[in-house]
Amino acid sequence: MKSHSSRFLKIVNDAKEGITETNVQEVNDRRDRGDDFYLVDIREESEWDKGHITNAIYIGKGVIERDIEKKIDNTDAEIILYCGGGFRSALAADNLQKMGYSNVSSMDGGYSGWVKAGYPTEA
Repeated sequence: MKSHSSRFLKIVNDAKEGITETNVQEVNDRRDRGDDFYLVDIREESEWDKGHITNAIYIGKGVIERDIEKKIDNTDAEIILYCGGGFRSALAADNLQKMGYSNVSSMDGGYSGWVKAGYPTEA
């Protein structure tokens, strides 16, 4: 388990108070049902290259605010963000909400939780 600084955890917890979170099981169930949403991997490109959730799209956290409109211009579209564990995606979800995206959430557990559950990935 990674050890995060208290300052980082404070901003993550602040962000989580204002966003919607989902979890690995719910996202997988919704994918199995064929629900319509964007699943966006915001990890570093090197993490994406090692493996990612099948059919996810990549927009790194470092550029998501700049590039989101190029890939998802509909601010009402449902967007589920994930990172390694759910902290970076919470921060990104908070920022996208500030940009006017009204249906964005963060997947708690992230890619590591997805892999642990044995759900489909690709490299």
